[in-house]
Amino acid sequence: MTTTEVPESAPPAMTERQILQAMSGLMAGMFVAILAGTVVANALPRIITDLGATQSSYTWVVTSELLAMTATVPLWGKLSDLYNKKLLLQASLALFVVGSLVAGFSQNIEVLILSRVVQGIGAGGLTALVQVVMAAVIPPRRLGRYAGIFGSVFAVGTVAGPLIGGLMVDTSWLGWRWCFFIGVPFAVAAIFLLQRTLSLPTIRRDVKIDYLGAFLIVAGVCALLIWTSLAGNEFDWASWQTAALTSTGALLIVAAVFVEARVSEPIIPLGIFRNRTVTLTTAASFFVGLAMFGGTVFLSQYFQVALGKSPTVAGLMSLPMIGGLLVSSTVAGQLITATGKWKVYLVAGGITMTAGLGLLATIDANTGFGVLSLYMALLGIGVGLLMQNLVLAAQNDVPAAELGAATSVLSFFRSMGGTVGTSVLGAVLANRVASEMSANMPGAEGGETGGGGGHGAVPDISTLPDPVREIVENAYGTATAELFLVATPFAALALLVVLFIKEKPLKTTSGSERLAEEAAAGEAAERAGGTGRDAQAPGSAQPLSKGTAPGDAGGTQDETPVTPAR
Repeated sequence: MTTTEVPESAPPAMTERQILQAMSGLMAGMFVAILAGTVVANALPRIITDLGATQSSYTWVVTSELLAMTATVPLWGKLSDLYNKKLLLQASLALFVVGSLVAGFSQNIEVLILSRVVQGIGAGGLTALVQVVMAAVIPPRRLGRYAGIFGSVFAVGTVAGPLIGGLMVDTSWLGWRWCFFIGVPFAVAAIFLLQRTLSLPTIRRDVKIDYLGAFLIVAGVCALLIWTSLAGNEFDWASWQTAALTSTGALLIVAAVFVEARVSEPIIPLGIFRNRTVTLTTAASFFVGLAMFGGTVFLSQYFQVALGKSPTVAGLMSLPMIGGLLVSSTVAGQLITATGKWKVYLVAGGITMTAGLGLLATIDANTGFGVLSLYMALLGIGVGLLMQNLVLAAQNDVPAAELGAATSVLSFFRSMGGTVGTSVLGAVLANRVASEMSANMPGAEGGETGGGGGHGAVPDISTLPDPVREIVENAYGTATAELFLVATPFAALALLVVLFIKEKPLKTTSGSERLAEEAAAGEAAERAGGTGRDAQAPGSAQPLSKGTAPGDAGGTQDETPVTPAR
């Protein structure tokens, strides 16, 4: 039997001031989640050296956090449909604080990797829950404005992370440990801000958690992510390790689908994919993640190696992209709120992102910063128009009881796309660098010169003789252009998928209000059904009472996503 507690009536709509106050805590939480994954990018070589770790450990410091975050997003999303969203959000922030403190005080690589897993679990909760809570308190018609702010925070965390990490490493009295400590004050502040500013109705559903499905999903996803993260770096793409990881992952995912299709409360309700909007936005999110993360994660490496810039300067050179993302997501959000029209921005974003990646495929070691700035700005504008508006479209078209599941599915596939893109495009980069080095400097080993792909250390240009430096710079310039060329078709696929999304009017009530309305409708339907059954049953004199749980008094449980009981 499943019982649910919901508000007796729809909660009052939050005022603009209340929403902005609540957003302060949400955005602080989201910022630290993004920062956790990006701030170590320029600090890793120093971290590995100080802890006396190996090159494989270099990879795992990055991969462990990404694995834990991506794999747990669907679990957090499902929990948000069942339990108090505010407490779950604060719990994920607390996990992030614990992981960050342990990481900052780590004395060996094993403790650091474990702490990154804890950080990743907390970041997974923040990635899923922030958007779910936003949908719960803000109507879709007004959500565009705030989604633009969310996209801006995402952009700042993504691009500013490496810059902050580089500054920490380059500042002698700080050091790499502050790459982990810096997020702690933001997370603690977010916990207290949420306690003071966020008010959500308590919803409790007495259900049996699908632990088997959760285990199969996490295990299957981890197997595939480990493969995409390590293939081409730790072992060949065509190897027994690839066969073992892909077959294991595929079998676990198939088993997860089998289990999820048969339990009453699946972690990922397969029924949501019958919704055309959810299916299309999920596919588009995957391609956006692949093109965005895969295409941009190597820009810092290009700036440092092909252009010979320092880590701090490399971070500053990414500002045109973050500027484009900030402007496009903010302006589009305002216009969507004003007009209620959203598909045009998805289409424009798909076109602009594809054009930006295509133009970046023409760069080399001699490309001027002015031209680079224009190309990066176009890419940022496209991502800003796409990323959050895909979530808005999906949230607008699902029942309020499934907001958490739908939102987490989109976040999950976007992260999955980013992981796959980073790994595959990293392999493209490594192979092209190796071939360029072999062709222009006979006897050179690509791996020794920095062709380590996505997570390997890059060569120190300042220590190389001029003839060798020029060869290395040209190799990385050519390889980076090819990387963007490979990413461009995936952006085009995102555009193609977006064209098939049907634009629907944005709802004017928040998720909490819609949940109360759906619960009231379900209660009315249950009463009507119960009264009809009792009227026909011999000896029955009373209809089902308001507090009767589904299945009691001869009733049968209906198909309403949230069934109320007092």
